[in-house]
Amino acid sequence: MNEFDPAALDCLAALADEQGFERAAQRLAITQSAVSQRLRSLEAQVGQPLVVRSRPLRLTEAGKVLLRFARQLQALRVDVARELGERLAPQSRLAIAVNADSLATWVLPALDALVQQGLREGYGLELVVDDQDFTHDSLRQGAVLGCVSTVAEALQGCRVQPLGVMRYVAVASPGFLAAQLPEGLHAANFADTPFLVFNRKDDTQAQWVSQAFGVRAPRLRERFVPSSEAYVRAAAMGWGVGVAPEVQVRALVAAGQLVVLRPDVSVDVALFWHQWQLQGRDALLDRIGRALAEGARQALG
Repeated sequence: MNEFDPAALDCLAALADEQGFERAAQRLAITQSAVSQRLRSLEAQVGQPLVVRSRPLRLTEAGKVLLRFARQLQALRVDVARELGERLAPQSRLAIAVNADSLATWVLPALDALVQQGLREGYGLELVVDDQDFTHDSLRQGAVLGCVSTVAEALQGCRVQPLGVMRYVAVASPGFLAAQLPEGLHAANFADTPFLVFNRKDDTQAQWVSQAFGVRAPRLRERFVPSSEAYVRAAAMGWGVGVAPEVQVRALVAAGQLVVLRPDVSVDVALFWHQWQLQGRDALLDRIGRALAEGARQALG
């Protein structure tokens, strides 16, 4: 098989990111016709379709394989430009997937120095947010080059590094407890108590209830708050019981705005950093991994 055209691979990556030909063309500063031509050339080279031309556009399995290669090529290009002291194209960026709770607590401080350096050198860092149990899918499909995940096993061609354990505790506001749970939360009333839930992928609350009361697959009254910061704020406002990272609610508990329920019960989530193994001296992806490992160590212990 001949070598792939880097410009065509860039088109495939742009199509995957933008999920349409018009936006991909705008991102690459070329015409839609040029995007279509480069994609057709790439499809002819591999002998099978790479995208499903739907709305939104989707990649085929073959497209996902080439997307992984395109991401790695982009990362290597960034590293070479950095070593040569060249300024990168405006669209140059590395994508990693993180869970919302990590993003709201320790990820931004961990990556700050690298992002500030990127502003000077011309590369960008894109954070893709998903549940920690699903970020690994983004890595497998080629959407990102690295991810924070609960999965411990590395994909072929990747390496994995433990980050630490994020401890989740149940909290509620003093006003909510006085009005709704004057006798406390217990096995007889948890089913009638509103629990805050991040989204439909989130089962942390059910895990906490299972541990606290020995109930298998508990059914809860759910109130969805799909933002990590808003979730904690909703708990402090008395919307219901929340199960949130201890590191995120620590200050509010100390200030008396939240109360920890059953301090002896927690949901401990082990986090891991996964990344594709790229060749190169002091690769940017390696530096991101080291920064995240150090940030997690400081925040999570």
